[in-house]
Amino acid sequence: MAIDSDINLSSPNDSIRQRMFELIQRKQLEIVAASEAIEGNDTKFRSDSWERGAEGGGGRSMLIQDGRVFEKAGVNISKVHGVLPPQAVSQMRNDHSKLDLPAGTSLKFFACGLSLVIHPHNPHAPTTHLNYRYFETWDETGKPHTWWFGGGADLTPSYLYPEDAKQFHQAHKDALDKHDVSLYPRFKKWCDEYFLIKHRNETRGIGGIFFDDFDEFDAERSLKLVEDCFNAFLESYPAITRRRMDTPSTDAEKNWQQIRRGRYVEFNLVLDRGTQFGLRTPGSRVESILMSLPRTAGWVYDHHPEPGSREEELLQVLQDPIEWV
Repeated sequence: MAIDSDINLSSPNDSIRQRMFELIQRKQLEIVAASEAIEGNDTKFRSDSWERGAEGGGGRSMLIQDGRVFEKAGVNISKVHGVLPPQAVSQMRNDHSKLDLPAGTSLKFFACGLSLVIHPHNPHAPTTHLNYRYFETWDETGKPHTWWFGGGADLTPSYLYPEDAKQFHQAHKDALDKHDVSLYPRFKKWCDEYFLIKHRNETRGIGGIFFDDFDEFDAERSLKLVEDCFNAFLESYPAITRRRMDTPSTDAEKNWQQIRRGRYVEFNLVLDRGTQFGLRTPGSRVESILMSLPRTAGWVYDHHPEPGSREEELLQVLQDPIEWV
């Protein structure tokens, strides 16, 4: 895919827009290759390209379902542009302070990004989520209105392994420290707060990093920060998966994994801004938006882990997040 030829509005970030799209194309293939190597047995991701038609843009979803290691793993890239309707702009104004626009305003936009969610079979191997995106708006004359980067990566285990948590967090801290040592503490806290399942008073997982509306650096430096964060993920998550994917497990542990996946579904469908934005955007592809949902999940009425169990150990950390590095 290439950036659509009908996007010809002048922007000081034309090069960044193109290079961000090239970056997510490259990282999609690198992440897929790393995941296929873990799967083995010549298992390949299904590649599914799509277009938004008149709305502008498209994407490529790459997916494994019912693999040897991964019950479901999806890596999606997209680039979309067009006009956001007033209701979408109104919701975005609540979440993005830089969109200082009057009510009832439509808005021309461009967005591209990569989003992935990986759900392994083994309850000892953690689920993970990653998303990095670039967003830009402009007025009817083509004058840029605002731009920003956003994203992050986080880990959602069913069973707590402190060495895994420390490895994941350390890799992302190292990536951010190259740019500014104040970023990791901010983005880690932001991640814990964003992924809070408010009606459960627990976080979705053990965190990672999250940021949005980021334009504190110039666009060039911001793009490099995103690339370094992609690399931190590739340095940490595949190694964690290899360490846990063949750990012996019981039916009871699998049942706990289903309950934790139920919490994952609750957050994604009730609270996640990205899911809501995608479903409100005209011409969006629902299959790609809901790719994040696990293949299986479960709900047990009024479930409470046994005191002193490993399940309770995890829940205590989700209710009171800790500093891993």
